Amino acid sequence: MRALFSGRSKHDYLSDALTLLTGWIREDEQLRRTLAIDDTQHAALTERVKVIADALRLRPEITRRADQTQIRVGHGNAPLTESEVLLAARIEDAFRAVTQP
Repeated sequence: MRALFSGRSKHDYLSDALTLLTGWIREDEQLRRTLAIDDTQHAALTERVKVIADALRLRPEITRRADQTQIRVGHGNAPLTESEVLLAARIEDAFRAVTQP
């Protein structure tokens, strides 16, 4: 994924990446995704995200309310990084894996 970012401004790669991350919403310097999944899927997703986040040395915020899981990537004050955008993409892959029949 690094080739996507080389030689381009930060705004360009963020715009490109966000168009590919369907369902993710950018709020200032954070990315947010709300998923309608059950408790079993939430547990499986959380475990997969932990492994991915540990490898990238990042800490997404994952909360569960009613029948929804909300995920936030990034810090409110610091600009989004390549790793945080990559984490969002990998979370999306993990989400598809735990919800596919």
